Amino acid sequence: MCNKETRNITLLMDYYELTMAYGYFKNHKKDQLAVFDLFYRNNPDDAAYAIFCGLEDAINYVLNIKFTDEDIEYLRKISGFSEDFLEYLRNFKFKGDIYSFKEGNIVYPNEPLLTVVGPLVDCQIIETALLNIINHETLIATKANRIVISAKGRGVSDFGARRAHNIDSALFGARASYIGGVDSTATVLAGKYFDIPVSGTMAHSWVMSFESEEKAFLEYAKLYPSSSVFLIDTYDVINSGIVNAIKVAKVYLIPNGYRLKGVRIDSGDLAYLSKKCRKILDQNGLNDCKIIVSNALDETKITSLIEQGAKIDSFGVGENLITSKSNPVFGGVYKLVALEENGVLVPKIKISETYEKITNPGFKKPYRLYNKDGKALADLLILNDEDINDIKEGVDSNRHWKTISFSEFTPKPMHVKIIEKGKLIYNLPSIKDIKDYVRYQIDNELWDEEKRFTFPHTHYLDFSKKLYTLKMELISNNKDEK
Repeated sequence: MCNKETRNITLLMDYYELTMAYGYFKNHKKDQLAVFDLFYRNNPDDAAYAIFCGLEDAINYVLNIKFTDEDIEYLRKISGFSEDFLEYLRNFKFKGDIYSFKEGNIVYPNEPLLTVVGPLVDCQIIETALLNIINHETLIATKANRIVISAKGRGVSDFGARRAHNIDSALFGARASYIGGVDSTATVLAGKYFDIPVSGTMAHSWVMSFESEEKAFLEYAKLYPSSSVFLIDTYDVINSGIVNAIKVAKVYLIPNGYRLKGVRIDSGDLAYLSKKCRKILDQNGLNDCKIIVSNALDETKITSLIEQGAKIDSFGVGENLITSKSNPVFGGVYKLVALEENGVLVPKIKISETYEKITNPGFKKPYRLYNKDGKALADLLILNDEDINDIKEGVDSNRHWKTISFSEFTPKPMHVKIIEKGKLIYNLPSIKDIKDYVRYQIDNELWDEEKRFTFPHTHYLDFSKKLYTLKMELISNNKDEK
């Protein structure tokens, strides 16, 4: 696990988090109990779902918040904050509770991925960092999952570090990619921090540094006889690269008891070249030699290559994965949904002219409904004071005239309490366990219709009747006050 205690990121927040915190402090509201939901409104790439990722990183941030002397001095210089508020920050520790989906859960729009319950200041100042972490890692895990699905069982490796937006994007993007389903990363530091398998062979510079391509392959084979993979497109894939790869395999590797593990193609018509190379390799008794390709790949290009009959065993995917180039923003938001008044949690709602931006009020609990075959049919939001066993029917969150009976479905609570009164009470799973959990859901719980890249099935989100009524009443009351 990457230890962020070596650097202080407490001030990773928008300035208005602090200005509001100061206002709460001065208005004697700092300890007022609040409930905030972190959720998103739309799936990236018009997909049916997303892969929730970044929870461990978010927890590490929350548990290690500490305003240092240097932080306090900086805030003293840039703000008009009073000394008593600065002293309050100096001694600040997060004291609230956090409920969350498990990392690796399949998730859907408009349900609370995280719910934060605690003193108003505590909830407010963690907003920016939580969104930064969850938005980025969920986006990349979701993109990786799409790419892995498109590969239809073929290997996928993350090649994205050099095109990532910065160091953290490369590192935590590699982690998210692995959770999303890729087999390995080329980023060594990510392998060290997160226990991800690392992979890699050579660049064109290795081939060009020798007097001949054959010599470059031979010297590499001597160094790595049991894992030789040659990059064969430096000069000419068919007339040079594959020829020299086979020559070194026959002259050096096979006589010494080894096999050529693979060849990689990084340019040109990958479908055509892979088919030609496969034929040549097979004709020379190298049926077990894998063909690996790279070069600005994504799920659309991979799908096309497979449809063309390309003879590819593994894909190296770089910039289009690590930046989610086709849809580079995951629109997670963080909204106040309840606030304690006179000892009672009062639901709050944000109203907008855009219907999808109207928030779902109140302290809520998400459930997933499964049929007898273990397939997830819908998600259900109920209020925290409701008992799931008492709820027999739900209201469609988008089509309010439509209801669904739950009598034939098994509800499963989706939130787990992660942090209680500022203390971690949840056993964080290994990254391998998270990755396996993603695969289990994809293979067993998700409908095939949701895996389509074009016009996928929309997963239903339902409200309990009590939640639906509450939301409609708050909308109506807001209109009456205008």
